Amino acid sequence: MLKVTKDLAIHENEIKERFIRASGPGGQHVNKAATAVQLCFDVAHSPSLPPVVRHRLKRLAGNQMTQEGTLIIEARQFRSQDRNRQEARNRLRKLIRQAAQKPKKRRKSKPSRASRERRLRNKRHRSEKKRLRRTPSNY
Repeated sequence: MLKVTKDLAIHENEIKERFIRASGPGGQHVNKAATAVQLCFDVAHSPSLPPVVRHRLKRLAGNQMTQEGTLIIEARQFRSQDRNRQEARNRLRKLIRQAAQKPKKRRKSKPSRASRERRLRNKRHRSEKKRLRRTPSNY
């Protein structure tokens, strides 16, 4: 069980992990050991996620989400398979927590009276400065 929040958890059988060879430095070890982790989580068909969280998660995931609705997280930061596995799971947990938070409702705001007056005063000042730069007109 992957605990995400106090009332949201994902069952282990919903998460698929594949170990692949990591690129980058590491000498001969990098060519032999599959230390990078590719974590796959089927968001579209997960019974653990409420529909609202599922929808927000699809928007948050962006390029990590496939057309079929599978979230793919790759972790290859560490040289240890176990640490990369933990990193991938932590990233999944963080992403789902972010999707589980209800976004704040936007309240319309308007500029204060002082800020409007300041803006107009600055506009007049700029206008006057530019007017003074012009060549004088002969009356």
